[in-house]
Amino acid sequence: MPDNPDYHNIKLSNGMAIHLKEVHSAPIISSWMWYRVGSRNETPGITGISHWVEHMQFKGTRKFPPGLLDRVISREGGFWNAMTHIDWTSYFETMPAEKIDIAFDLESDRMVNSLYDPKEVASERTVVISEREGNENEPIFRLGEAVQMSAFSVHPYRHEVVGEMKDLRKMTRDDLYQHYKRYYHPGNAILAVAGDFDIREMEDRIRVIFEAIPAGQVFAPQIPTEPQPDGEKRVDVYGPGETCFIQVSFRSPKASDPDFFPLLVLDSLMTGPSSLNIMGGGGISNKTSRLYQSLVEKELAVGLRGSLQTTIDPFLYDISITVHPARKPDDVIAVLDRELEKVITKPVQQEEIDRAIKQSRALFVYSAENITNQAFWMGYAEIFADYNWFQTYLDRISEVTIDDVKRIATKYLVPSNRVVGIYHPENSNAKGTTYARS
Repeated sequence: MPDNPDYHNIKLSNGMAIHLKEVHSAPIISSWMWYRVGSRNETPGITGISHWVEHMQFKGTRKFPPGLLDRVISREGGFWNAMTHIDWTSYFETMPAEKIDIAFDLESDRMVNSLYDPKEVASERTVVISEREGNENEPIFRLGEAVQMSAFSVHPYRHEVVGEMKDLRKMTRDDLYQHYKRYYHPGNAILAVAGDFDIREMEDRIRVIFEAIPAGQVFAPQIPTEPQPDGEKRVDVYGPGETCFIQVSFRSPKASDPDFFPLLVLDSLMTGPSSLNIMGGGGISNKTSRLYQSLVEKELAVGLRGSLQTTIDPFLYDISITVHPARKPDDVIAVLDRELEKVITKPVQQEEIDRAIKQSRALFVYSAENITNQAFWMGYAEIFADYNWFQTYLDRISEVTIDDVKRIATKYLVPSNRVVGIYHPENSNAKGTTYARS
């Protein structure tokens, strides 16, 4: 791992992982608490439970009743939030440096003492069901969910984080509380803190606040191995709207796989660069990408994007396209296929590779600059690999060659490795149905 005197990591006696980084660019500190639990840890019957538990963690303890922390954090000039993903759940607070103990007190307390009051559970059931219903009104969500379920037959990655409606309606307070107790403990947690502090003093503060919490039992989820795709699948989704969308999803490598970085460069070449940072962090135009030039500039599409995610297990690389109103989706897919074939059969110019790498590096650096994002990356990288993955990112992406890109395109971006999904707006002949065929 590259030498960095401003970075330090330890493990407390109760198993909690601590990552600290001094950043003295502003008098603030950002604290991120990560739990190794997401929809990957769910089974049919409790899909969406990790996301619902995240909501419940804002519903209070005896020390911090509901609503109190909102007022306190806002009054002190800080901000906080939380999010649930397929592999993890995280909570963060970014505060003035002298007020960071508020965040530590909150996270240590709700790690152990969240109440899960039945009335709050009932109230939040309405909220998560409403969130699910809102998603169902979005064509892109409906298409993405159908593609995801078609792409995975046994792995829990087949389920959306928000969960299935039938499970949201029947889960109980005890289901939620047991999930909380199973996964919310020091042995399953990562605390990442970046900002204006002294590392040794911060370590001492954290030990005082967190080390007395009893270690919990770490449960390794029994994840079924997803078989390799055995041929192209197609999913057609029909619903309201005026716009046709396409999502082509290829099985992709896990983030710790050596193939991940060449695929990242290939994504930059085909659809434009990505920072990989779910917090955002700026953007670079994708107008130099091959698919923008062949689809958007030729008025086959009005927009497109690529999406490659850092995950524990192999997931999906998505190419999402908004079809031009005057075009048919099959015509768009035909052009997409010709462009994918080109990158396999015809030499990619070094100039293109250099530009793709340069754009990816620039976006990555920009998205990791501020203190909140620096704390984010320390914990985030530990979920799917380790912090060394983040620290060596720029070197590893710069090592990608023309031969690497061709090899990855040949291995992953082929019809036998994909699901092709099309959202047909309501003027289609068949409405309100979803089906898949191989």
